[in-house]
Amino acid sequence: MESGKSWIQATFYKRECVRFLPASRDHHRCPPVCHVCQNLVRCCCGRLIGEHAELESNSRVLPASADEETWSVAQHTRASPTDAFGSIDFQGSTKRSCRAKYVRLSCDAKADQLLCLMLREWNMVQPKLVISVHGGTENFPLPPRVGQAFSKGLVRAAETTGAWILTDGFNTGVSMYVGDAVKVYGTHERRKRNIIGVTPWGLIENHSDLIGRGVLRHYQTLGNPLSKRSSLNGLHSHFLLVDDGTLGKSGGQLELRRNLERHIHRQRIHPRLAQRVPVVCVVVEGGPPVLSTVLDYVSRSPPVPVIVFEGTGRAADLLALIHKQTAVDRKLDTDIKEDFLLRIQGVFSVARSEASRLFSLLTECMEHRDAITIFDSESEDHLEADVAILKASLKGTPAEQLNVTLAWDRADIAQQHILVYGQHWKVGALEQAMLNALKMDHVSFVKLLIENGMTLKHFLTVSRLEELYNTQQGSSDYFLRHIVEDAKKSRVPVGYKISLIDVGMVIEHLIGGAYRSTYRRKSFRTVYNRINTALKEGRPERSDSLTRSRTTAIDSAETTLPRSHFFRTAEPYRRKERPSVPHDPELEATAELGDSSLFIYSVNDLFVWAVLKRRQQMALFLWHHGEQAMARAVVACRLYRAMAIEAKESDMGDSTAEELKKYSLEFGQLAVDLLDKAFKENERMAMKLLTSEMTDWSDFTCLQMAVASGLRPFLAHSCTQMLLSDLWMGRLNMRKNTWLKTAQIIVSILLPATIQFLEFKSQAEMSHVPQTQEALQFGRDTESPGAAESGSAAQADQGNAETGKTGTSRRSNLTARWLPWARKVYDFYNAPVVKFWFHTSW
Repeated sequence: MESGKSWIQATFYKRECVRFLPASRDHHRCPPVCHVCQNLVRCCCGRLIGEHAELESNSRVLPASADEETWSVAQHTRASPTDAFGSIDFQGSTKRSCRAKYVRLSCDAKADQLLCLMLREWNMVQPKLVISVHGGTENFPLPPRVGQAFSKGLVRAAETTGAWILTDGFNTGVSMYVGDAVKVYGTHERRKRNIIGVTPWGLIENHSDLIGRGVLRHYQTLGNPLSKRSSLNGLHSHFLLVDDGTLGKSGGQLELRRNLERHIHRQRIHPRLAQRVPVVCVVVEGGPPVLSTVLDYVSRSPPVPVIVFEGTGRAADLLALIHKQTAVDRKLDTDIKEDFLLRIQGVFSVARSEASRLFSLLTECMEHRDAITIFDSESEDHLEADVAILKASLKGTPAEQLNVTLAWDRADIAQQHILVYGQHWKVGALEQAMLNALKMDHVSFVKLLIENGMTLKHFLTVSRLEELYNTQQGSSDYFLRHIVEDAKKSRVPVGYKISLIDVGMVIEHLIGGAYRSTYRRKSFRTVYNRINTALKEGRPERSDSLTRSRTTAIDSAETTLPRSHFFRTAEPYRRKERPSVPHDPELEATAELGDSSLFIYSVNDLFVWAVLKRRQQMALFLWHHGEQAMARAVVACRLYRAMAIEAKESDMGDSTAEELKKYSLEFGQLAVDLLDKAFKENERMAMKLLTSEMTDWSDFTCLQMAVASGLRPFLAHSCTQMLLSDLWMGRLNMRKNTWLKTAQIIVSILLPATIQFLEFKSQAEMSHVPQTQEALQFGRDTESPGAAESGSAAQADQGNAETGKTGTSRRSNLTARWLPWARKVYDFYNAPVVKFWFHTSW
């Protein structure tokens, strides 16, 4: 026997009546062993004496006080291991095959064992919402508009939030409408179909067909119209068949259902959130018992919200009517009360005394009317049914409600009803929500929080980024740890925390070549160690918007700390001088401990995190949100391509390698599309896009990255050819007469004095070509005397304004066209084409 089967048999029980107690002895008074009693007199459990499988010996003779004895589950039934569990194959219910898990269990089964059964044995996903549907048990008509709103809203609310729907499981009444809703609006994925029937065993038609341990039973949903029992609904996914030892009676399942809902409510909605699983009651039509059910829900502590679908009939319409009549002062006028009593008598076909009792139930419900929501599909300003259900289940502070909608991944609910004007938020509440959204990979919430003012550069810190890298996410987390081991060339222990230093090693390992990560540079490591020391000493990391020192500290840190963002390699034609910052110990401390100065453009750090964690949708969103799209698309393409090779070599499975290759091609195509658009609009801008890079990419430009990433077939643009020519020629201004310029270069190599007669490009003409920092600094140093000379010449010509203007214009043109001789020599010998011919000649 399988372990699951043995656990179910050892945990759950069935109930059988073992003491015969006549339900009525008015017409036949004799010991229950006579033939007449066996065929006419029924036990209080609903069975004839002959239908009792086992009777205790002392039950053959009734006690003297039998007339006063009350039948009870505890005294008159015996528990034994369950004999009915497995799967039901519904026959003839729909065109597609429908199967459901089921188990017969005692009415006093423990709620924690039930949840363990559903999560461990049935492999259900823990719910993030429980929708308990109550209403009519007999068939009743629903107006088309109301029925459509209920069906569509219920299914959408359940499937978008990962909710469980609880019903009584029968193929009649409101349970049948729930099944029809799943058939019409539900997905075909069984994983998303969590419709659970909590059904009394004694009311199931042909329940003997379900007896068997761990079996597949075929079940016919067509019931006997003359029978008082009902068939199971074939669109439900799971059934808890509650056995209280009775036959043909209802009510024994209610306490078990109530306990199960309470136990689920005590569970956390998500491992990363402190909020509990919400429970909401939905009422559609219904008889008198529904009023008691509603009162039970709203009078709990805390109350369970109830949403009533108006227009469905009977109990639902009475609740809706009295809810509207008590909207002002929560009391009914005397004349309205009489009308209500008459209406109750007519709706439920009951006597005056029973109508008064039901009216009392209605008025008690209105004492908790804030927990009751009326959904009117005929109203012009009504919400969608799924929004109404979800909104009704939200309770607590705005931050708690935001966390619940985050667990549901319903950003629309948060935007319309939580992140609204006038809400007051605790300090750090939105930042914590952003961290949770990133961890849970809910892109819509990341976008929503950014749209509502969340600034990523103030949000991201070293500790938060490391926390994101160490977030457990199944296979992607294992794969990243595997790459860390490859990069470190050593095994990492279980529970090892990945640091940003490790991430730098991973990126260097994947990209290879001359790449040097920011996280591996000495300046970063120094500040990183100081931050870790400060955290160990109990000093918090600064991630909020600082005082005036924030901006100044960041500006001062930019000159010494590497910034992890993308920008053009080439300097602009005129560089603005940075104002000097006075020495201030407080600012230095802020720059050291307020590590967000390291992440001024932190979208890029999050972008790399999303790529390494294989969160493609998050990576695509961050790519659209940030700057330097061309460079980042090429970086992602390269990283994904290297990760695909790693996955293939490490036997991670063909599916993982193919997935990573697909992601690489997506970003590669984005880079090509962007280049196409830029080339059509501005040829020089397209060349600048090809030479953009990250600071920590050293001299590894986007063009080099694109070639290394396998984008060469896509880069057949004329701008690319021009850029390659510019890179080959350096500052030499030679585009035509190939044999002549070659001769000029060889002559200049042999006779260096002729270099001054060659034509060179200006700084502006070189703005799209990547250059080293040494070349840029050399250019500024050699041009500064010229600038001073130009200024002196302008001062000398002040006496004659017209002559001065002409001289200044002529001098600036000469400066732009003729560089100083030392700069020409430097640029000549640093041009790749000159280096080629020099080494070839010698």
